[in-house]
Amino acid sequence: MDATGPIETTETFTVADGYLVRSVVPRRGTPYQHRCTLANYQAVAYAIEDLKGGPTTLEQLAAATGLPNTQVNVAFAFLKERGCVVPAHGRRHKAASSVLFEDAMTEYHALREEAPGH
Repeated sequence: MDATGPIETTETFTVADGYLVRSVVPRRGTPYQHRCTLANYQAVAYAIEDLKGGPTTLEQLAAATGLPNTQVNVAFAFLKERGCVVPAHGRRHKAASSVLFEDAMTEYHALREEAPGH
């Protein structure tokens, strides 16, 4: 945070070439993109669903899945943005429903359908 308040960023998600793409434009600094494969997105969704409503963090998901932090972060951020996971306590989040995997896939495919040329 600076003297004018928190640093705002613009974050958007798209599906392109089979990847979930997280694009971030910080108020200051260089815009960047990170990608997550569909298979890794599914693995993250299954890992959260396997917790049966228990809370988790990004670090715990990366350790549980063995996937690169960047890809887990993209998947987790998208699931948070779409309301598939909700805050539990502090940095922990939990599934918003008992059918997290189905919710995650619905949101992924809805986003994919929004893609140009689809």
